[in-house]
Amino acid sequence: MPPAPAPKILAAFEAAKGFMPVHEGLALYAAATEAAGALGLPLLEIGTYCGRSTILLAAAAREAGTVAVTVDHHRGSEEQQVGWEYHDPSVVDPDSGLMDTLPAFRRTLRAADLEDSVIAVVGRSPRVAKVWGGPLGLVFIDGGHTDEHANGDYEGWAPHLAEGGLLVIHDVFPDPAAGGQAPYRVFLRALASGAFTEVSVTDSLRVLRRTAPGS
Repeated sequence: MPPAPAPKILAAFEAAKGFMPVHEGLALYAAATEAAGALGLPLLEIGTYCGRSTILLAAAAREAGTVAVTVDHHRGSEEQQVGWEYHDPSVVDPDSGLMDTLPAFRRTLRAADLEDSVIAVVGRSPRVAKVWGGPLGLVFIDGGHTDEHANGDYEGWAPHLAEGGLLVIHDVFPDPAAGGQAPYRVFLRALASGAFTEVSVTDSLRVLRRTAPGS
């Protein structure tokens, strides 16, 4: 049986604002638990939004004595802006009129009692990646869904993934009718590099292991 989060953690995940379904969340938690336990290195997430998936990474990191790092500018991705499909007016800052998911994210962590297990980095992923200096046990790509953003996340963070570490990519849709293709193209790029081997598939969640240098 794959590891499962404690009932309190799963309840907090289900209550948090976000888009990841439970079965994909359980697969993410299992990957995070494996990576954290095997390597003891930080687990990194690109695309925090309101912290729904961060809960699972943080719970797995806490169990292994490490930490989850989550990177987001908190102004929302392209499909979350006004007039787009995933826009949520409840996370718009009334003063600026801009998306601001940071307050909701902080409430999510507090509700799950996981604030001490997360380092939240507010900034654009490629800029943060340039100044990041240490190895990672897991990289979870779930940020912007354009080719520019998805490739930028991969190029910025995959080189920091330790050998044996896990690369997890969300919203991978081989069929264009099911969703955008940028994460799928990044998934294919990772496989074609020869540096990664596919471990598991759970609907749109892909887990790969670094088995060789490169990116």
